[in-house]
Amino acid sequence: MSFRAPVPEYEFLLNHIVGFGQVAATEKFAEASGDLTSAILNEAGKLCDEVMAPLQRAGDMQPAELVSGVLRSSPGYAEGWAAIAEGGWIGMSAPEAHGGMGLPMALTSCVNEMMSGACLSLQLAPLMSQGQIEALAHHASDALKDLYLPKLISGEWAGTMNLTEAQAGSDVGALASKAEPNGDGTFAISGQKIFISWGDNDFCSNICHLVLARLPDGVPGTKGISLFLVPKFLPDENGDAGVANALKVVSLEHKMGLHGSPTCVMQYDGATGWLVGHEHGGMAAMFTMMNNARLGVGGQGIGAGEGAYQQALDYALERKQGRSESGTIVDHADVRRMLMTMKADLFAARAIMLSCAVSIDMQAATGEADWAARAAFLTPIAKSFGTDTGISVADTGVQVHGGMGFIEETGAAQFLRDVRVTAIYEGTNGIQAMDLVARKMMDGGDMANRLMDEIEEQAERARTTHPNMAESVWQACESLREATDWLVAQDAMNDRFAGAVPYLRAFARVLGGHFHLTAAMADLGGPREKLARFYITRLLPEHAGLLAHAQAGAAGAYALTLEELTG
Repeated sequence: MSFRAPVPEYEFLLNHIVGFGQVAATEKFAEASGDLTSAILNEAGKLCDEVMAPLQRAGDMQPAELVSGVLRSSPGYAEGWAAIAEGGWIGMSAPEAHGGMGLPMALTSCVNEMMSGACLSLQLAPLMSQGQIEALAHHASDALKDLYLPKLISGEWAGTMNLTEAQAGSDVGALASKAEPNGDGTFAISGQKIFISWGDNDFCSNICHLVLARLPDGVPGTKGISLFLVPKFLPDENGDAGVANALKVVSLEHKMGLHGSPTCVMQYDGATGWLVGHEHGGMAAMFTMMNNARLGVGGQGIGAGEGAYQQALDYALERKQGRSESGTIVDHADVRRMLMTMKADLFAARAIMLSCAVSIDMQAATGEADWAARAAFLTPIAKSFGTDTGISVADTGVQVHGGMGFIEETGAAQFLRDVRVTAIYEGTNGIQAMDLVARKMMDGGDMANRLMDEIEEQAERARTTHPNMAESVWQACESLREATDWLVAQDAMNDRFAGAVPYLRAFARVLGGHFHLTAAMADLGGPREKLARFYITRLLPEHAGLLAHAQAGAAGAYALTLEELTG
């Protein structure tokens, strides 16, 4: 199959669904006109179709290797990175003062997503650099910004993030890595980090690691953690990569998927690093990187799902079987059900992701706290629903292929193997859901209710053209509001946590109904109206069962004793 970047889909969503026009109307993003947006999406689409997509199978079949301590990337990845860097795609939303384009996050999200559909393993590399650029731009000293940002933005150097340790996964505060002052403004960083995506490569002259470690006076837990920039090679007097730092790649993980992306175990033995942000303020600085990374990971899920959908559709159009009109399986009712579900869910997930990105852009352009709160609330939903959708679509793609989906040569299974980790890294989807019902509802559910007000207002407007669909969305939103009130009223946080995942999915389902209804209003009698009817009639009703689960409390989850669980 050949990947086809879904540029028209992005343009429709930006122009008619997620309110991108208000971003382009701000002074900060005034250059993001319709013509420029279209040109950017089309150029990125060509890169994905012609350069990145051909690397998808190569990375899977010939994984990155560690040979005598030297990282060897998959065939063609160096050329792929060079094309990404030369096109300026790494620094799309980076500060113009340091060589970036200063474009809206919504456009970067579109490009990152289509890159993920073309070749997820390679796309993960620029995503890591983008996150580091974001963290440095907000928290690093001017000297660090001036030295590192231009090289990271140009792609001459690459960036990573180092959080996880063997004993400190989601519990970052349990990390043991240490930072000792050297007396000259630098620090000696020691410790071992695991699961470091693109911890090394052979096509950049330097790899810049953001490392969480604890200073001697750092208190236990997350409040005692600081963030350090630790390069593979120490910059010389000219700012170029100089002598090797005291760090190395110990090994590469043998993974279920993403074989083209080296996941490294990193060892730091007194490596020289520079403080980023304030002492003991590492988590705040790292979360600047991680929040946008979570939006990016949601896009990775959607992109991989898009690739899986396209391959499944192509196969269904070609696979001869049965006595249907076309003679292919695409006319079988169950195959149509699967394809329609894949397409409808991808639209919903993509709309949620871009709505979150638009909120980030509006906050950046206006500084208004309401936009920041909206973006914060939508982020865990965008990450979780985007990745869950990618996994389910990729899984369904294998099913559409039938027995051939289980055969590796078709490539259908690779989408599922590659995308599976997106529900785990950058904060597991369970933790995203817990964040939604806890921290994001510290306002008493105010932001949740404001979003639901918007959904119901749009449903009211839709009653004149789509009365049945509008009523379904409105009623679903009322059920969501009742469940939200129940959650907020629970003093026992574990009662919220036990139903957090189904609650988040229910919220995403209702948001999906809202965006599909909006699409139907913009495309009367067209294919988007038909797809909206499918989603609202067949997929939106899932919210009822999810909300019942969300309000069941924690007791049932603990009903079996540990002995009974093992019996």
